[in-house]
Amino acid sequence: MTRPAVQARDLEHDLGGEIEGEVRFDDYTRHLFSRDASMYAITPLGVVFPRHADDVAAAVAAAERHGVPLVPRGGGTSLAGQTVGPGLVLDLSRHMNRIIEIDAEARTARVQPGVVQDELNGAAAPHGLMFGPDTSTSNRATIGGMIGNNSAGSGSVRYGMTIDHVRELDVVLSDASTAHFAPMSEAERARRAGLPTLEGRLYRELPELLAAHESAVAGGFPPYWRRACGYRLDRLAGDGPFDLAKFVVGSEGTLVIATEAVVDLVPKPRRTVIAVGHFTSTLAAIAATEDAMACDPSAVELMDRTILDLSRSKIEYAELGTILEGDPDALLFVSFSGDDDEELLARLDRLTALWSKHDHGYHTLRAETPAQQGALLKVRKSSLGLLMAAGTGSLRPLAFVEDTAVDPKHLVDYTARFKEVLDKHGLTAGFYGHCSVGCLHVRPFVDVSKPDDVRTMRSVAEEIKDLVKEYGGVNSSEHGDGLARSEFNREIFGDELYEAMRQVKRIFDPDDRMNPGKIVDAPAMTEHLRDAALPPAPPIRTRLTFEVIGGSGPIGAAAGAGSSAASVSGMRDAADRCMNIGLCRKSATGAMCPSYMATRQEEHATRGRANALVKALSEPDPAAALGGERLHEILDLCLMCKACKSECPLGVDMAALKAEALSHKHDAHGVPRRSLAFGRIRTLNRLGSATAPLSNLPVGVRPVRRIMERLIGITAERPLPRFQRRNLVRWFRRRPAGSAGATVGAAPLGELTFLADSFTTYTEPLIGQAAIELLEQAGWKVRLESRGCCGRADYSKGLLDSAKDKAGSLAALLVSSAEPGSPIVGCEPSCVLTLQDEHTRLLPDDPNVRDVAGRVRQVEELLVEAIDAGRLTLRESWLSGRRVLYQGHCHQKAEVGTAATVALLRRLPGVEVVELDAGCCGMAGSFGFEAEHYDLSMTVGNDRLFPAIRSAADGTVIAATGVSCRQQIHHGTERTAWHPLELVKEAFTAAEEPARRGD
Repeated sequence: MTRPAVQARDLEHDLGGEIEGEVRFDDYTRHLFSRDASMYAITPLGVVFPRHADDVAAAVAAAERHGVPLVPRGGGTSLAGQTVGPGLVLDLSRHMNRIIEIDAEARTARVQPGVVQDELNGAAAPHGLMFGPDTSTSNRATIGGMIGNNSAGSGSVRYGMTIDHVRELDVVLSDASTAHFAPMSEAERARRAGLPTLEGRLYRELPELLAAHESAVAGGFPPYWRRACGYRLDRLAGDGPFDLAKFVVGSEGTLVIATEAVVDLVPKPRRTVIAVGHFTSTLAAIAATEDAMACDPSAVELMDRTILDLSRSKIEYAELGTILEGDPDALLFVSFSGDDDEELLARLDRLTALWSKHDHGYHTLRAETPAQQGALLKVRKSSLGLLMAAGTGSLRPLAFVEDTAVDPKHLVDYTARFKEVLDKHGLTAGFYGHCSVGCLHVRPFVDVSKPDDVRTMRSVAEEIKDLVKEYGGVNSSEHGDGLARSEFNREIFGDELYEAMRQVKRIFDPDDRMNPGKIVDAPAMTEHLRDAALPPAPPIRTRLTFEVIGGSGPIGAAAGAGSSAASVSGMRDAADRCMNIGLCRKSATGAMCPSYMATRQEEHATRGRANALVKALSEPDPAAALGGERLHEILDLCLMCKACKSECPLGVDMAALKAEALSHKHDAHGVPRRSLAFGRIRTLNRLGSATAPLSNLPVGVRPVRRIMERLIGITAERPLPRFQRRNLVRWFRRRPAGSAGATVGAAPLGELTFLADSFTTYTEPLIGQAAIELLEQAGWKVRLESRGCCGRADYSKGLLDSAKDKAGSLAALLVSSAEPGSPIVGCEPSCVLTLQDEHTRLLPDDPNVRDVAGRVRQVEELLVEAIDAGRLTLRESWLSGRRVLYQGHCHQKAEVGTAATVALLRRLPGVEVVELDAGCCGMAGSFGFEAEHYDLSMTVGNDRLFPAIRSAADGTVIAATGVSCRQQIHHGTERTAWHPLELVKEAFTAAEEPARRGD
């Protein structure tokens, strides 16, 4: 056994006896924590998940005994490589995330370091307060990470940086002792300086250091105020109280590890209004900043064409394109926040007038309400992720010159010269950022797997550093030094001030144990590059294709049914698209990632799973690695909701990746009986319907359910669907000619095919009946197709050969039986949308599959068209005057969005429609029926969905498009959820309110 292996084994054993939190030294966990959102990767020895400050101190003590470095980590969203390093990683986000106290009178909050910024803002909001620094990653950035980086954001022109809001810190020092940092008098400092401890040394030697280097401290820092670089000796000097709490802000975990913080809160403005200027060039937009600043804004943000074009390509962000005027090359967002409506609107008017007077831009969009601002803010906060999505393979937009800042008065000239540097080296880049404070985020596209590109990157970094210095700016204004910029600190600060900073490091950390290699004594910026260190992808045969968004087309390959085809790197490239920006770690909005929201474990976030797959697919035998037990522990809790496909700006499609990985697991270990059973769900449902009501008898028999749980793992805790003898197929065949809903006379719109899915057909046929009758009344001739199965269940269980067979058969059947080009619809999103997505992955070269995929429509779309054209009339019914809470299906959100369903519901007379942002329901097809997943399924439902429904007023109507969603809602809340099409049918017939659903 090698020395590092022995060291790791001994350290793991030592920690296991002292740490209450988890200790992980397995290869997969180490790989997951080898990366952050930067271009770097360093594999640690192990990872500790401390539960409290004592665990942190114990981990520091153990690391000291074993001679191991420490790397504290919050959300792992650092952009310069601050949270990767050798030794022991301390993940402070999983357990140490409590908001201990909010003192509204003092306007402070006491928090643990793992508290996420948005969660703190949510807790402070009832008091009319918020945390001032506003990062674009506020839904996953931790307060501890913001303290480590001295983070800022769009509102820094008003609220400054994190350093301006930290009052007190509880910390663990490098010798595992603890200290409390806060402003203190000279007498108290002198008293503590006499302590024979490391803390005493700080209070004794730091003032001596300041005195010895007084002139360098006074004149060596860059003159521009917005700095997140070096050690802040300038804040420690002067006549004010001696304040180590502020001094260690921005030290990137190299001096102390914070375990608790008292931070200032600021009044939360009651209202924000936004002006969005449209410009024909980036420089023209920046030139309009001066007028914006004259109107006292709270933020001025730039977004260039690169970001705009990328936002249009994704469902999650496409709404922005519908509200813009023309085709701008750049946008400038100017925000005004406050409590006085008239004053805010007056400032908006003044800005519009100034821009018009000075001929800035060709259009100004006014967004005065939250509804008008939603799409704007969503894209603005996602600029980083959208830019990252433009990369292809190892050609990525990288953060090595993206955090500079100059005085805004120089920003136009500085940006023009910045672009000249890029042009000289043949690099392209996207531009966005905070014009109000002269900070632009510029990410050139570089392939660091190519030595020439690495040399170019370094040359550009050096030239931009010199350019920043020429304009009196700073090389890092909010994202810190890390591995990307620390190397240049000697040149930036000068020899004397840099040596003073090195001495600071030795005072705090004599053994260089705390996150070494950051800020001082750093390696070259070109070391530890993530893509350069990744071995070539070994060849692997995959059943699915994997398309890299932003690339030239699908990579990987698939052949005919039952076969595989060689894929040199397609699957790994699809997983390695993840750049760890961590949007999948958000916990209060959207659907991605439901299992992470429930467990708060890195390996249960999309990026954790993606990184695990990158590791497996980099092994010498990737096919064998894909069948590994530890990998599938990580993949197991993926609900395959597909939210990552739309909400992840890089489009990492974990559902497809998991399906492929499961197929390799089956190759190695065989197919479980439960997977086979779920894969044959259409046959089982058809048999259940044929034998109903006898088939429903075992459903409520507890002993029978327990046997099912023991034999195939279907939980006894959840009710099973009830089979309907009069299923959709029987109803359609047997209804008399001219009956209600049947087509009378010619169908003016022609024929369409209604897909009789495996679920509503046999368990909820009234939904299909409502859909068919409405479509017929709208003017369509409906042809019911019930002879095939889409294979959705096979796909989700990794039975890809069977899914491929079903896809090919169904596509051929649909093409041969239906009129050419006629629409194909269905009312279960997971089934009908499989024709568009999964089938094209399974059989990308099948002309029938491509034909069918292009003809899929939503029933809701067709009905909205019919209502608006006057072909279908809805009347007031028992629904009028009620509120409808609508829960969209995750696959629908990911593939086509919910706009058509919401639009249809809003055409119900007298109905108020509220679409829930409640995330995944937690059922996810078979997932919620599986015994080992039942508790997590209910935890996911209880996150936002169940509380939203339980708190709804009496008389509120619940609607959901997915069969799983309706089952979960009824089980979790005892409330009936209707399919939206049933509600439209109620309004069409103007029926009285039924005593129970279906009456």
